[in-house]
Amino acid sequence: MKKLKIQLPFPLISVNKISTSYLLFPLLSVPFLLFLIHGTEAANIKNVTETRIGAIIDANSRIGKEQKTALEIAVGNFNFNNSRNQKLSLYFQDPGREPFKAALAAEELIKKKKVEVIVGMDSWVKAALVADVGTQAQIPILSFVSPAMTPPLAAIRWPFLIRMASNGVEQMRCISALVQSYNWRRVVAIYEDGTYGGDSGNLALLSENLQKVGSQIEHSLVLPPFSSLSDPKRFIQEKLRKLIRTGIQSRVFILLKLSPPMTIHLFREAKEMELVGRNTAWILSDSITSYLDSFNHSVISSMEGALGIKENYSEESSSYSKFYAQFREIFLSRYPNEDEFKPGIHALRAYDSIKAIELAMKRTSNRRSEKLLLRNILSINFNGLSGKISFKAGELNQTQSLRIVNVVGKKYKEIDFWLPKSGFSKTPSEGENSGANDGETVKALAGIVIWPGNSLEDPKGWAMPTAEKPMKIGVPVRTSFEEFVEFLSGTRPTGFCIDLFDEVLKSLDYDLPYEFVPHSGSYDDLIFYVSNKTFDAAVGDITILAERMELVEFTQPFAESGLSMIAPAKSDSEWMFMKPFAPEMWVVTVALFIYTMFVVWFLEHRSNPEFRGALKNQISTALWFTFSSLFFAHRERIYSNFTRVVVLVWLFLVFILTSSYTASLSSLLTVKELESNLNIESVRERGSYVGCDNDSFIKNYLKNVLTFKQEQIYILNSSESSYVEEFKNKRIDAAFLEVPYENVFLNKYCKGYASISPTYRFGGFGFAFQKGSPIAADFSRAILNLSENGKLTSLETSLFSSSSECNAANTKIESLSLHSFWGIYAISAATSTLCFLIFLLRLLKNFRHQQEAFRDHATPGRNGTWNKTVGLAKYFYKGEVDIPRSFRSTSTSFRAESLNQRRSSKWDYVSHSDIQEDLPDSSSADKIEML
Repeated sequence: MKKLKIQLPFPLISVNKISTSYLLFPLLSVPFLLFLIHGTEAANIKNVTETRIGAIIDANSRIGKEQKTALEIAVGNFNFNNSRNQKLSLYFQDPGREPFKAALAAEELIKKKKVEVIVGMDSWVKAALVADVGTQAQIPILSFVSPAMTPPLAAIRWPFLIRMASNGVEQMRCISALVQSYNWRRVVAIYEDGTYGGDSGNLALLSENLQKVGSQIEHSLVLPPFSSLSDPKRFIQEKLRKLIRTGIQSRVFILLKLSPPMTIHLFREAKEMELVGRNTAWILSDSITSYLDSFNHSVISSMEGALGIKENYSEESSSYSKFYAQFREIFLSRYPNEDEFKPGIHALRAYDSIKAIELAMKRTSNRRSEKLLLRNILSINFNGLSGKISFKAGELNQTQSLRIVNVVGKKYKEIDFWLPKSGFSKTPSEGENSGANDGETVKALAGIVIWPGNSLEDPKGWAMPTAEKPMKIGVPVRTSFEEFVEFLSGTRPTGFCIDLFDEVLKSLDYDLPYEFVPHSGSYDDLIFYVSNKTFDAAVGDITILAERMELVEFTQPFAESGLSMIAPAKSDSEWMFMKPFAPEMWVVTVALFIYTMFVVWFLEHRSNPEFRGALKNQISTALWFTFSSLFFAHRERIYSNFTRVVVLVWLFLVFILTSSYTASLSSLLTVKELESNLNIESVRERGSYVGCDNDSFIKNYLKNVLTFKQEQIYILNSSESSYVEEFKNKRIDAAFLEVPYENVFLNKYCKGYASISPTYRFGGFGFAFQKGSPIAADFSRAILNLSENGKLTSLETSLFSSSSECNAANTKIESLSLHSFWGIYAISAATSTLCFLIFLLRLLKNFRHQQEAFRDHATPGRNGTWNKTVGLAKYFYKGEVDIPRSFRSTSTSFRAESLNQRRSSKWDYVSHSDIQEDLPDSSSADKIEML
């Protein structure tokens, strides 16, 4: 068996015998191994691709501390997790608050540190200057800020600038929607002016969006840089006192951009001056809300009740949780004096900027070019810690949703979201929201808001009156109609307007301390004093006009207004007896009268001796009979039953007409309708004088709109009785009064004056308040409620009720029209026509029988059409036919037999009076009387 030899990696060494050669081997091998290791590391270092990143950060600010920590974490994570052939190097520069130092820092980073990309900047001024440097060196610049409004030529001027932040458009839309949802009409904008310009871009954007929702900025409070103030407390106190002294009534404060120390001092001084309390609202932009996490509890308590806007980002992802743990550990160890260690949106954007550079580097591969790096950064698309990151035209393509938070107690709570296309929402996603589409009216916040002063009631956003400082209400003293308002010295004003004001106060759900201040000037001056804040409001018979609405806020009109002319009424007309019936009524009555007369004549003239004789006698008899029937005084005897039916219906019609005529004429004589012979055109063309009140706008309206000449306008400066005196003295021919005044005037002087159309409409009477005052809306709502429940009407009735005599005089009596009587007219006409036709058919039938009886004895010439027509006319008129001579010797027996045959016919049955007509006329032996 062959013996195997096993070779060991290291020779076995005997314990008793050791060779000296084995002792020298380790000493000789150590330097060799060190040489091999050092040479391998040197080779690896030569193969590493290093990307140098410059960061311009204000390391002394809270935001700068967060950004620096986030950048270091992002670079460390990349260098630790990626292969050794790629490496990120980070170089910091701290320019402080000086924008020009930021530009110098960028030049130093590019020239000395050879950076390939620069990130950072906490203001747009710094970002623009650094972008100029980056454009010259063709180095990509990633800015953590964006202007409120993107300059139109930004892409051309700064092609290497990439903005890692959203502009202020959506944030200003959200703030404007908040203002609209709570009906705040005026706001105060506050911002800190930087060394090279403040937040004027956001100010202009806010003003534009507020105008879209019917609000506006009442005052802009601009504060200097905090670092330039030697005594910030005193300076802020003076600014706030000046704001109150100048009469700024809005208590809605919108903070656009303030440094943390300025924010702290502002809230402390505002709270001491009771500007942070009930009926006030404070809205914080994102630049200020981002500081909330760094404020201590005492600062947060001074801001209690404020609403803040924050950019929305998810805190539920695993990547955020990992970053939060790293950030908290490093930030706590490095800045132990900070009160809060939670990263804000600025830290998340800084972290995402390194992520964007990392993705762009991977696409660049072995080719290194700043332009290629820029293109790769602009083309990336990923979900970062701050949200979706993608770029378009050098800025973020995705419009971020916003959070709305409420500062409560020692912290703040999230109450709602703002979605770019949907407005307020309970959910942060567009897909989950079922809110209104973009452009529709926004709704109120879904969450419960605790306002300043620990109040759950929506603030008025206005400096509400107090017992120490009541609301000053101007009341006109020079009024022509005291029924509306009368203000005597030393007494409380009275009148309809004051009573209505008292009723409105009763319906308000809050106390409103006030005091009435007499105003002896014109109404236009009164409106001006309200607009310049001499008065808080004006109560009286104030006409709402378009030009006045530009100065003040009017309530809902409580009285209809318009301009109308009054003039002396004309005397009764000599044709008064014609007025009971309308013209068409008279025409139809006369026509039916003539028609009835004709039918009665036609039915009676053949048999009734009183209707026979000469034609003119027949007509006069028929006319007299019909006319006398109007007074039921007819005496003529009626023979025909058809006539009796016609006359019966006619008399019924006459009874209705005479009764209606008598009643209408009595009303016209009792209630004389007041009318005037004048109209506006005739007064203007004839140059007549017209009167108007000097304390109103009517004078200008007469000149500019109705084109009256200056010399035609007569100014009256006294009470309503002066109008009567001027009319009596013939100084004026007409007067122009507003409709409420006209109603009062005609209620008192109802017998001698009339209103003349047309009426030129205006806005009505209303109370005036300062622009933006929420009290005006509350008064309008109360006036509507009083109108709907009838209290306003009862108030008008009790104050402006007229006498029964004037009520009668003002009642308009209309003439009776055909519309009310067409039925009885139709019945009468139809009855007369029917009787006429039946009688006519009988005559035609009898005429035909007579013609047949004498046809064989008639000569050929007598059968012509003309002779037949003449014979028929004679038969209708006289009731007889001509007997041929050959037939005159006919025996009497034949006629008697013929008569008996006609009497036996049912159709030909007539009354006793009609039978008498069939007997031969004793005065005419050669003619036969026919039925």
